[in-house]
Amino acid sequence: MNEVIRVSQLKKSFSGHSIIDGIDFVVPQGNIFALIGTNGAGKTTVVKMMTTLLKQDEGTIQVNGLDSSTEAEKIREIISLTGQFTAVDDVLTGRENLVLIGKLRHLKDYQKRVDTLLKQFDLQEAAKRPVSTYSGGMRRKLDLAMSLMSEPRILFLDEPTTGLDPQARAVLWQMIRQLKQKGVTIFLTTQYLEEAEQLADTVAILNKGKIALQGSMAEVKKRLPQGTIELAFADQETLKQAEKRVGGELNEERLTLTVTTNDEVQKITEVLSALQQQQIQILGFAQKNPTLEDVFFSIVNQQEAGK
Repeated sequence: MNEVIRVSQLKKSFSGHSIIDGIDFVVPQGNIFALIGTNGAGKTTVVKMMTTLLKQDEGTIQVNGLDSSTEAEKIREIISLTGQFTAVDDVLTGRENLVLIGKLRHLKDYQKRVDTLLKQFDLQEAAKRPVSTYSGGMRRKLDLAMSLMSEPRILFLDEPTTGLDPQARAVLWQMIRQLKQKGVTIFLTTQYLEEAEQLADTVAILNKGKIALQGSMAEVKKRLPQGTIELAFADQETLKQAEKRVGGELNEERLTLTVTTNDEVQKITEVLSALQQQQIQILGFAQKNPTLEDVFFSIVNQQEAGK
């Protein structure tokens, strides 16, 4: 495994309040690495330190073998960042925004690169229009295209789909997958757990300033026992009767009860028989494996309980 990023014992505080408290992780080459956490967990702070926009208090960051404390300028030459908020100029056209980046980056043949990116991101028809006329999805696509003008080897995406509708989000996901296929290493932060599950090779959960869990998607999901059944009920009263009878985790909004079975047929049969004996009617039944969301909330709830 060739590592592209190594973070060791990283710490950062603001006004005496610890935000990042000694985290470690490694990002392999060509990997999509997702750092997930709730709002305020410190994800953007980590990205700012890794992209040399903010100095860490303690610890080291190496990007492609370069030290962020002493070789920040060299790091900036090989990375690119798409932040939470689009960095486009509304007055300029889409093409002019890309040309501006080409000039700022001192690229030799930037016009050719502009044409390539406009085509790749399906922005050719809108290229001559002011960005103020673009939809949110188009603005985000242009923002990402601008980040790719210099053909970076490492791309940082800080909550890139925030505020996008489902269709625009799906389009951006596909573009991120295509970048990975071209060998770009991607460091992604997101609060959308489905997004991390769809895209990431490796995931790290940031909570209370520390990495609570990290590993491949398969490794992280092993954190919870395999095998549950989800039972759906008609109303709150029936749902609570079922929970009292067989236990499990309630979702009162969805009127569902999730019971751990570890895929054991005997356990499933026992649960269904117990409900039938009490004449508790089930509207729906589904077996499911743990999702990243299940793992995330299990860890966060455990840490909250241990305060």
